[in-house]
Amino acid sequence: MSVKTISATDAQRMMGDGAVLVDIREPSETARERINGAITLPLSSFAQGDLRAAKGRKAIFFCASGGRTRMYAGQIESKAKGVCDVYVLGGGIAAWRRAGFPTVQAPRPPGLLQRLFGRG
Repeated sequence: MSVKTISATDAQRMMGDGAVLVDIREPSETARERINGAITLPLSSFAQGDLRAAKGRKAIFFCASGGRTRMYAGQIESKAKGVCDVYVLGGGIAAWRRAGFPTVQAPRPPGLLQRLFGRG
C-alpha cells in the first residue's frame, strides 16, 4: 500500500494547490461537524460512491481520528486508482481542528438544566 499520511498543515497547503478533501465519515457524523467544501463519501456507501469531483487531483481522505481511513486505505486506494492521487489526513478531523483550521459545527442541543429551567 502506497497511501501517504499527511498532517493537517500539509493538507491545508495542498488544498491551496487544488487538492480536495474527501470525508468518509457517516452522515450522522458529518451532520455534527464537517470541513467546508469536503466531498462526502461515507464508508457505508463507499463502493457505490463517486470520485469524479476528485478526478486528476490530489484527494485527502479523512475520518474522525484517522483510524477508519488507515483501516480502509487499501479499499480507498483501489477505488481511486486511475482517478486521483490518494493521501490520508493523519488524525482526521480532530487533527484538523487541533491545528486551528475551521470546521462547521451544528448547534448543540440545550442541556438538561436549560431545557427544564431556561438556564445553563
